[in-house]
Amino acid sequence: MDSRQTSFRKKLSNGSSRNFAYLTALRPRQWTKNLVVFAAPLFAFSINLQSLLGGWLAFMLFCATSSSFYLFNDIVDVESDRQHPIKCKRPIAAGLISIPIALGMAVILLVGAITIAWLQSPALGGTILAYATLQVAYNLRLKRVAILDIGVIAGGFVLRANGGAAATNIALSSWFVICTAMLALFLAIEKRKAELRLTQIKGIKPRAVLQRYSLPLLHRMENIVTTGTVVTYTLWSSGPVVRGASTSWMLMTLPFVLYGIFRYQLLSDSQEIARHSHNNIEHGGRSERPEEVLLKDIPILMTVCGWIFTCSVILYLKQQGLIE
Repeated sequence: MDSRQTSFRKKLSNGSSRNFAYLTALRPRQWTKNLVVFAAPLFAFSINLQSLLGGWLAFMLFCATSSSFYLFNDIVDVESDRQHPIKCKRPIAAGLISIPIALGMAVILLVGAITIAWLQSPALGGTILAYATLQVAYNLRLKRVAILDIGVIAGGFVLRANGGAAATNIALSSWFVICTAMLALFLAIEKRKAELRLTQIKGIKPRAVLQRYSLPLLHRMENIVTTGTVVTYTLWSSGPVVRGASTSWMLMTLPFVLYGIFRYQLLSDSQEIARHSHNNIEHGGRSERPEEVLLKDIPILMTVCGWIFTCSVILYLKQQGLIE
């Protein structure tokens, strides 16, 4: 164990900090991705106590499932993480959590999430099980297969949205599924683009799958998916005339979607990444980490809040019969 790990362990030697290490190992920052489960009731304009409770249940189950796989990955990669300047501070790599305890935590979280979901409804249980199976396939093989790796990342978001629908008993529309899939593909491509540019700026040897990608290829994929995202969202928000949203007033939210997409593209631009490359690997290329963007990028955060606020106003006015 090198000096970095020893120093880090000393900082977390007391009981309260050790308890904090258990929480850190679950990577709670990644849980923001699971907020996608609330997309189904939002898109369906079904905001009530039942849908909120069902959404929170789905959110917690996906958090437990995803955290179990973060623990599994940290156990498998413990030796390589200890040689990494940033990952060596992860609780398992730093020796703050023993491998047997981490393994027990992972098993309890995964089995518990699948069991609770299945008891709630077979549809929700099947979705959680499908998500877990996808994670196994991704970690064992698919994360090293170009194009399929992006598809799996996007598929995880679609399953989260489907889980939210299953937990709230909301039937998914075709526009909802297509729009969610397009947006998820967009985020996955932006993630790969930022990773590739970051390795070039930092002079780091890219991991295996990145060697199969080039920036021109990712740009072409980005153009197709960005167009698909904007078109499908515009059609959905056009209202009942195209069997989309329940009111065409949802077109008022389109500027937020456009700005959010363009802002995210800016964050993955080479000049933007170079501007932040004086930071460490963990903080460079912010679009490499969607959860970091949502939590730390103020314009994106304000855009999301603006979208939610506008949707809420439209929903309220529609329920009051003031708009159609």
